[in-house]
Amino acid sequence: LALCGVCFGAVYRVGDSNGWTSRGLVDYNEWASTKDFHVNDTLIFAYNNQFHNVMQVTTQDFESCNPNSPVAVYTSGSDTITLDRPGNFYFLCGAPGHCQAGQRVEIMATLPTPDDSFASPSPTPYGSSPSASPTEVISASSALSSGPASFFKTWVGCHHVCVIYSFGFCI
Repeated sequence: LALCGVCFGAVYRVGDSNGWTSRGLVDYNEWASTKDFHVNDTLIFAYNNQFHNVMQVTTQDFESCNPNSPVAVYTSGSDTITLDRPGNFYFLCGAPGHCQAGQRVEIMATLPTPDDSFASPSPTPYGSSPSASPTEVISASSALSSGPASFFKTWVGCHHVCVIYSFGFCI
């Protein structure tokens, strides 16, 4: 029985409904401190690309608001960035004065622990909450020990709810 061969992460819109802005509406580091980021989670930076951008920078460039030697630059206005490793990620807006005005964020991504992978459902960080009832949620160990999965049973893992079909695929 295959249980979610690929682990998909949570999706976070940076700044929630305010998006990526220099207007002082969001304290991005406070925003990030309320989240639990893991490897494979996705950040969406939504902004007006006539006025803003997203630059991934080093620790030193983040601390000094230096946009002159970025690790990566994003300019679409709706940038999707996957946290592909554990550790700190540093982002800032490279428009003059925007980083100094607070348009910068440090994200710390960790590896999911076994407790995270097989926990009860929690609110989805972006979008609506999963609608699985407690009786539909099974642990991976009980799924493995009970033989083939029942049609449409769900398994919570890697920050999402998986539907385990009798043929072992996960959506």
